[in-house]
Amino acid sequence: MATGLQVATIAGALLGLGVVLLVWHLVPAHPDLRDALERLSPNHARRRTQTVGAATDSTQRLGLWGMKVLPASVWGRTPTRELAILRKPVSRFYGEKILFAMVGLAIPPLLTAVFTLGGANLPFVIPVVATIGFAAAMFFLPDYNVRDDAKRARAEFSRSLGAYIDLVALERNNGAGPRQAMEAAAAGGDSWVFRRLSEELARTRWSGLTPWEALRALGDELGLPELDDLADIMRLSGEEGAQVYAQLRARSAGMRTAMLNTEKAKANEIGERMSIPMSLLGVIFLAILVAPALLRVMGGAP
Repeated sequence: MATGLQVATIAGALLGLGVVLLVWHLVPAHPDLRDALERLSPNHARRRTQTVGAATDSTQRLGLWGMKVLPASVWGRTPTRELAILRKPVSRFYGEKILFAMVGLAIPPLLTAVFTLGGANLPFVIPVVATIGFAAAMFFLPDYNVRDDAKRARAEFSRSLGAYIDLVALERNNGAGPRQAMEAAAAGGDSWVFRRLSEELARTRWSGLTPWEALRALGDELGLPELDDLADIMRLSGEEGAQVYAQLRARSAGMRTAMLNTEKAKANEIGERMSIPMSLLGVIFLAILVAPALLRVMGGAP
């Protein structure tokens, strides 16, 4: 009887704490002036068209609810560039944070109930602190996931961009104009990088931007300086009529060399990490060989 009462007390206390924390956060959110100005900018309209038509699932609806009722300071720093390259809506990202935090709030009370039923009576402060700490850690887990996924996406973008620059150089060498060369090169691939470039170039036909200005804006949005270099080269070709075949090939070769050096550095790092267990195995093998003779010497000593 006492065990059931303790379980009910702990579960009720944790549930009450969760309700208090939720009510504390459910205050009218004050509008952010920066966010309001960004919503009025043309770049916001461009980003909005990228997600129009996407299905709004329960996670995204949860994020929209959180954006309306929770203060802006709750979210911390939003990885805007990482979300942009992954094409993940901010509402979905916020929904994942809320969902992960709810899971973090639920796991410690369940474990506490299991321990209590097993006869381990934990002090009241331990499950409370564990619940708050685990929920906070789970709340920031989507930030780590987004940054890790965006790092891999940027590496893939850089590899595909080198091939794209080569295609642009070939199109220019065949006599195509700057815009035609960029659009034809983007249509020559079927990966998500080529599709993204093709969408940006197609949007310039009605947005009033030149293709190189669109590439520069995309590079700033995604955090890809390689697009700025390509934009500068194509601007010289489009505005001054310069022959840029050699510059484009040199830029693509430089990108491939940089990626090769990065891969070599990673391989060397992995090789160094692998040498540590091999060295330990060698030490253990040497100890096995020396130990019998050492034991005989020690056993025969007076």
